[in-house]
Amino acid sequence: MTAGDSIEKPLWASRISPWHWLTIAAAILIAQASILYAMGRLPICACGYVKFWHGVVNSSENSQHIADWYTLSHILHGFLFYGLTWLLLRRASWPSRLIVAMLIEGGWELVENSPWIIERYRAGTISLDYYGDTIVNSVSDNLSMVIGFLLARKLPVALTIALAILFEVLVGLHIRDNLTLNIIMLIHPTEAIRHWQAGPPII
Repeated sequence: MTAGDSIEKPLWASRISPWHWLTIAAAILIAQASILYAMGRLPICACGYVKFWHGVVNSSENSQHIADWYTLSHILHGFLFYGLTWLLLRRASWPSRLIVAMLIEGGWELVENSPWIIERYRAGTISLDYYGDTIVNSVSDNLSMVIGFLLARKLPVALTIALAILFEVLVGLHIRDNLTLNIIMLIHPTEAIRHWQAGPPII
């Protein structure tokens, strides 16, 4: 995928310094956090502390800390957004494509934390203790997407695809959920999948 970075860039893109791109990226994260706060999202876990990792999915602290099993899905978002922007925005520089990806990811984080989607997750999946992300978790999800995007930019296509498959299989077998199942259960909940997800970890 790195071949897309060698395509001639528009003149305006070459005039934007790395510090300007960083400022734009920071502004997106600040706007995301601010809107979430206005929506009533908690800045940190109601438990009163912040952990780097929380690995218990079926708990009230899932999606409340910096990283969890779903962090791998957000890294996978970065893989997908790199590929899509490389295909659809061939003349754009990679920093501008990353900004587009951050806007999409940030927008989804806002939608995901809307009351309708939260109730959809609770009704259609096994996430009965899910009441939305904290702001620290949501912003961390966007940063995880950035990591995935940057990895996809540097890694060979075959390795990126292999990592994506590994993430999906590993997470699917350990927590019985992953990006693919998450999308299926959000769009068209299936009782068979929900029943399977209620089982213990396979690995």
